[in-house]
Amino acid sequence: MSKDLTNSRIDRQNILNNEIAITEIQEKSGVEGICWNDKMYVTKEMTAEFFGVDIRTISRYIEQNVEELTTNGYEVLRGKKLKEFIEDFGKDINVPTKTTQLGLFDFKAFLNIAMLLSDSEKARALRQMMLDIVIDLINRKTGGGTKYINQRDKDFVFASIQEENYRRQFTDALKNYVEDNKFKYAHFTDLIYVSIFKEKAIEYKKILDLKESDKIRDTFYSEILDIIAAYETGLADEIKKEYEKLNRILSVKEVENILKEFEQMALWKPLIQRGRTKMASRDMALREAFHYQLAEYIQPLDKDEYQKFLGATGDELEKLMLENQDVLKRLKERS
Repeated sequence: MSKDLTNSRIDRQNILNNEIAITEIQEKSGVEGICWNDKMYVTKEMTAEFFGVDIRTISRYIEQNVEELTTNGYEVLRGKKLKEFIEDFGKDINVPTKTTQLGLFDFKAFLNIAMLLSDSEKARALRQMMLDIVIDLINRKTGGGTKYINQRDKDFVFASIQEENYRRQFTDALKNYVEDNKFKYAHFTDLIYVSIFKEKAIEYKKILDLKESDKIRDTFYSEILDIIAAYETGLADEIKKEYEKLNRILSVKEVENILKEFEQMALWKPLIQRGRTKMASRDMALREAFHYQLAEYIQPLDKDEYQKFLGATGDELEKLMLENQDVLKRLKERS
């Protein structure tokens, strides 16, 4: 997916919140600044010089994007803090002693302004470097494919095993209490998927570019598996109750009506909101997969999300799962 960082705040923030990538970008970019309070800073003048633009251009971009830049580390020094900075570095960077305020970018804010500057070739090159480093980082962490990046979450294994159990309860209910129809399992699975994340199985597979042989649920995040499991066990119970009440096999239409009532329960609203946000936001940032039906739920990932899927804990978990594939398979079969 081609990304234009100058036009998308979500894409910009996804890079800036990825502290693992930011560390690599800082090491490889060669940007030099002032080390103050254990962080690197550059002034507006230094920023303008680096990008080959007039300082008035930098000031204009700051004025137009001050909230975003401030969120990512831009600050204006005044008073005591400014005095301390000038005493330490004023002579080195030619800041007049009578200056009453001074704008400073830390490294994240510096990258942020690089993402915004559309009229600088050096900014464009730095943007491309950022994107290349992020893509390379994800590929290294996932062995070149993001299909199963969801499994780097420590909660995935438990959620997957539990969901298998609830899935059997649901399919047993369809088998025992619903009219014979060879399409009913796929049909009601699709209805559950649409209810939770607005996509049928075939649509989801297309978005993630999955093969026919790929098992969809192996690619779901743990939060999605938990919601599906809750749907399946709840529906299984409702189907059984209706069967016992009527004392006869239910039609597909009757079960569809049960699902319609079931999904309108107020308790689902916050869970589905959270699930859709997790799926859409993570897939866009980590898999470069865009869920069109969930566009309104997309948010930048926070730094903890990047640590979960790209950090050292995920590395160790992935290694452990590869070493114990047979054990995990037996656990699923036994549950």
